[in-house]
Amino acid sequence: MTSPQVVLVGPMGVGKSTVGQLLAARLGVGYRDTDDDIVAEQGRTIAEIFVDEGEPVFRAIEKAAVRRALTEHDGVLALGGGSILDEDTRALLAGQRVVYLSMDVEEAVQRTGLNAARPLLAVNPRKQWRELMEARRHLYEGIATAVVATDGRTPEEVTQAALDALELKEA
Repeated sequence: MTSPQVVLVGPMGVGKSTVGQLLAARLGVGYRDTDDDIVAEQGRTIAEIFVDEGEPVFRAIEKAAVRRALTEHDGVLALGGGSILDEDTRALLAGQRVVYLSMDVEEAVQRTGLNAARPLLAVNPRKQWRELMEARRHLYEGIATAVVATDGRTPEEVTQAALDALELKEA
């Protein structure tokens, strides 16, 4: 059984995909995103799954995608922002190298804006993001090997900070 070299977690819009791809390139390994897995498997966007099926169905699909990716992928793995809500998923992340990419609300609003593709932020993005983070921050921190702030940093700077925090050497 394999497991990822690094797992990235954090809220939507924090840059998990961008940093994950940079990190994978610098480590000389593959990159995988469970959100991409879900879209490919379901043949529709995450927003469409939320609208058509509801959040509980999406979370069940997400849980299965994360479990599969954790056992199949040995590179850098990015997880969807809400994947850590599931207790079983958090248990699977125990013992993994998990980097929590964090950002404050102002940065989040700038990055996510009023993006309709973010179903959990559709009405009042600033208020909803704060509420999401109040519910999730302790979960992200609880599973993290390292916390890397992304505020005011370029993706390259965040990638270097993650490498430094994990004491990983480039390929």
